Amino acid sequence: MRIMFVGDSMTVGRTGDFTWRYRMWQHLNAAHEGPYRIVGPRSALHDALQDSPTSYEYGDPGFPEAARRHLAGWGEGWLHMAPLVGDAVRGHAADTLLVSLGLIDLGFYTNAGQTAENVRRFVAEARAAAPRVRAVLMPVIPNVRALTDAPFGAECERFNGLLAEAVADLSTPESPLLLAAAPDGWDIDHATYDGTHPSPAGEHLLAGAFAEAMHQGWGVGAPYARTRTRPRNRTRARDEVSVG
Repeated sequence: MRIMFVGDSMTVGRTGDFTWRYRMWQHLNAAHEGPYRIVGPRSALHDALQDSPTSYEYGDPGFPEAARRHLAGWGEGWLHMAPLVGDAVRGHAADTLLVSLGLIDLGFYTNAGQTAENVRRFVAEARAAAPRVRAVLMPVIPNVRALTDAPFGAECERFNGLLAEAVADLSTPESPLLLAAAPDGWDIDHATYDGTHPSPAGEHLLAGAFAEAMHQGWGVGAPYARTRTRPRNRTRARDEVSVG
């Protein structure tokens, strides 16, 4: 299994963050019995001072370089990732995509219908690179703006309905798509540090939502346990496993 995380600022994280990618890495090390590798063309965090993806100061310095890989970017959405995902999947032989996108699209670039079209383009491009690729797609999690800006909140809700339709329409036995459930217990006062971006508690909720979808839909791993860890020597060995 070769996993690629795809997302926006909630996925890439900023200097000092652990990221939900890190929480998922911990979970997989503890719960997944088979070999896996985290892949992708990027590995940096967003440096807010430089406003660029140039930071490598993760919350845990022991987060291995090989496990930091991703295709995520601050301010990037379905609009930006659809043209990139094919080359990323092809170049890194990704077979499993964990995708959290859409909030930035709806906030700045496209309406719900246009964003849904970019979802379909994204899936098509990924499959053109790897016909048997599978993916878990996260619905948009309403942020503080969605709670105070009624039209924006309505677009988020409309998009999530269209995303569910896209997953149902496009999923095939050869290339299955799963729609993750919105993180259970998401409260912007505790799950975010600014009304949008995940706090450590929010990172666990996001990782847990993806982990539950993979476990229930594909039998990958086990139910998410927040305190899951593995001895460092076993973690190192797992990171070095090559699956081709």
